[in-house]
Parts: sequence; structure tokens; C-alpha cells
Amino acid sequence: MEKPKGRNIWNILDKFKGDKVILMVALLLMLISVISVFSSTPLLALEKGIDRISIMTSQLKVVGIGVFVIAFLYVFGSSKWYRPLAMLCFWGSMALLVILVFNLKLGFVQAGEINGARRIIKVFGGQLHVYEFVKVMMVFYLAWALDTYKKDGFTWTKRQAARFPRLRWLASPSGEKLFYIYTPILLVTGCVMMGSNSSALFIGGIMILLILVGGIDYKDIAAVAGLLVILALLFFFGYKAGIIPETGRIATAVSRIFNDDQEAMETLVTARAGSREYNEARDQLKQPVGALLAIKEGGIIGKGIGGSTQKYTVPVIFGDYMFSFIIEETGIIGAIVIILLFFSLLARGTLVAKDCDNYFDKIVVVGLTILVTGQAFMHMAVNVHMPLVPQTGQTLPLVSHGTNSFLVFSAVFGILLSISRETWKKMKRREAEATPLIGRHDEVQDSLTDLEMLENGNITEEENKYGEL
Repeated sequence: MEKPKGRNIWNILDKFKGDKVILMVALLLMLISVISVFSSTPLLALEKGIDRISIMTSQLKVVGIGVFVIAFLYVFGSSKWYRPLAMLCFWGSMALLVILVFNLKLGFVQAGEINGARRIIKVFGGQLHVYEFVKVMMVFYLAWALDTYKKDGFTWTKRQAARFPRLRWLASPSGEKLFYIYTPILLVTGCVMMGSNSSALFIGGIMILLILVGGIDYKDIAAVAGLLVILALLFFFGYKAGIIPETGRIATAVSRIFNDDQEAMETLVTARAGSREYNEARDQLKQPVGALLAIKEGGIIGKGIGGSTQKYTVPVIFGDYMFSFIIEETGIIGAIVIILLFFSLLARGTLVAKDCDNYFDKIVVVGLTILVTGQAFMHMAVNVHMPLVPQTGQTLPLVSHGTNSFLVFSAVFGILLSISRETWKKMKRREAEATPLIGRHDEVQDSLTDLEMLENGNITEEENKYGEL
């Protein structure tokens, strides 16, 4: 069937030179976000004293900005200016993290807190969720560092080694990896840990996985991972021994990692209703138990859009527990759709990385794809209360409510599409090489038709042989 002529969606998609699957995944996730945020935010509306129409209108504006970000980066984005910026991303990350760690007040830029933890920077009154930006910036920095290391292009360490004999080790491969790759990973992870254990776990894991994919020796990676584990154990035993006070992020980390839900359940059963212990245990169980109830009540087909009941009891179901909410309203069918969308992104990201002409682009695509899909699957694992997964909050990319997260992931999709646009010609050549078996269908069909006519005496053998002449 011919596609209609004129300006329509088919013509736009035909002219689109990026990866169409990645584009459709982004647009579908945005559509799901608008519907889900509108339906899941009665408690947020009550807290802010507004109606859900206002929340949906706000979300539509955010989606509109996100679409613009994707379009802008798709059209104007290029590795020609991604790479120079990537070199500065580590220093940008550290600047943001230092402001948080030391609670700096620098005029219109000030460190801020959410739920008792320093995670945001206030800029002209607006909130910048630092970890959302740091995880993307560090993917870019490590892509630059891995690419430069592969090309033996580090110059600063070589100059220092030439000037100072005692620093010769800096110019060695091990010295360059330590200075440009391992130290930034440790510094960023350590600074993030001061404000959010879950973000430190996730960002550190993504960075280690990225350098593993990037070709760094697994023995070196094991050493870095081992060092991080040792530091975590020192914090843990210091906490248990009373050296580190119970207040602070370390107490929260221990509670989440070792899953104190059973202890909280016992407190809820034995404590007097209305007591402080009872209320604390109830609040601790409200989110994970409510999320599991949402999944159980959703069943196969769900309660229908707007039919959720747990959205009235789980405080942040529109953020950290969005996957549970989607299952409650759309059932296992909705869950499968979400999972397939992120698996599609993973598959297409892999294909785009394979077709990239330079190593830097490959690592950027791989890193960003792992970042998005990794956060999505971690969000799902927390929602279903998967064993050995710390019960910690991570939003569902491009679906959960949250302006900073939404716009950052919009930028990620825009970057992926801009790089896929650069590899589009190569992908088209590969697709063309894979089509002859299908393309010959008409030729084979014509031959069979001629043979049938020959057998029926409708044409002579000579006509069949030279008919095309």
C-alpha cells in the first residue's frame, strides 16, 4: 500500500535519519508518562494544594521541553563538540559535588537538602538535582578518558613525568589509568555517597561496568571494585561499633541493604498503636508493602486507568514506585509493554554502537544505553522487592514524575539520536546488503509465471528466452 502523499507522519518518519526505534521508544515513554503522572498524583496534589489537572498541565510542559531538547540535540548535536565537552565533565561533576559536600553558599548558587540529605543545588531559586546530571557527565568523561587512553593521547601526565623524574610512573599505562580513570571514579563515588547511598551504588556500578565494556583489564577493575567494597565495609563496621553515629546516611544504607522490613513488621505487631515506634514502623513499611499490594491487585489486565487505590496511600508512587502503579492499573500486560520498550532501547543502542565509526561514539552510546536501561531495571527490581536489591529509590526514565530527571533523560535520547543520525548511512548500506533475498521475490515470481505460460502453450520457448529483449 502506498503511503499518502503530502506532509504527514509517514513523510516525516521517512526523512528522519536517526534510529526510528529509539525515537519511538522515547515518544511512547513520554506518552505513558503524561497518563501515569496524571493518574498517580492525588497525594502530590493534596500536598501542594492544587488539582491534578494543574499537575498534568505542568507535566505536558515538561514533556514539550523534553521533545524540544531531543529535537535540538538530534539536529545540532555532533561528536565534534561532544568530545571537547566530555573532557571537562569530570571537573564539572566535582564542582557540583563539592558545593554539596561542603554545603557551600555562593550567592545565587547554594547547596540544598531533600529528606535530610544534600542532593540539590539551588540556582536562582530553582532546584538542580546534582546526581541526575553527574551520572550522565561521568559517562561522557569516561568515554573521553577510555578513547584517549586507547590512542595514547594523554599529554599532561607525560609532561609532568618528563619534568619530574620521580613522577615517571605517571606516564606509564598503569599511571595514566590510575590518574585519569580510577581516581575520578573513586572521587565521584565517594562524594555522591555523602548525600545518597543509592545514587553512589548506582553511579559507581555504571562507571565500573562502562570501563569493563571499554576494554580495561578486568583485574584492574576488580581492584577498584574491591577498594570500594573495603571502604563500604569500613563504614559498616564503624557504624556497628558505634564509631560512626547512627544518624546520617550510613544508618539508612545499612537499613536498606540488610532489609529491616521484618524487624519493622514485628514492631508494628507488638508496639502500641499510635506510639512513636508504631508510627515509624508503619511509615517504613508503607512504600514497599504498598508497592507490592499494587502489583498483586493489578493482576493480568489491571484495574484500568484511574482505578489505582494504592496511589492514595503510597506517598511517592508517582516517582520511585511508578512501575508498581502501572502494573496496578494496566496489569502484567502493561509491565510487559514497559519491559519491551527498554529491551528495545538496549537492542537498538547496541546496533548503533556497532555502526559507530569512532571509539568515543561507541562508548558514549554504550554508556548512555546502559545508564537508561540499568536505571529502569533497577527501578523495577526495587518495585517487585527483588532479593539482594537494596530498597532504594530510582525513577523510571522518562515516565516517573520529576522535572530534572525527565529533562536529563530527554537529553540522553537526543544524544543517542544525534549519534545514530551520523551512523545512518552506514546502517542503510548494511540494510541494503541484507535485502537481495527479499528483493529477488518479483524476479523469481516472473520466472515461474513464464514457465507456467510455456507449459500451457501461451508462449513459445524462444519468446520466453528472448522476451525481455
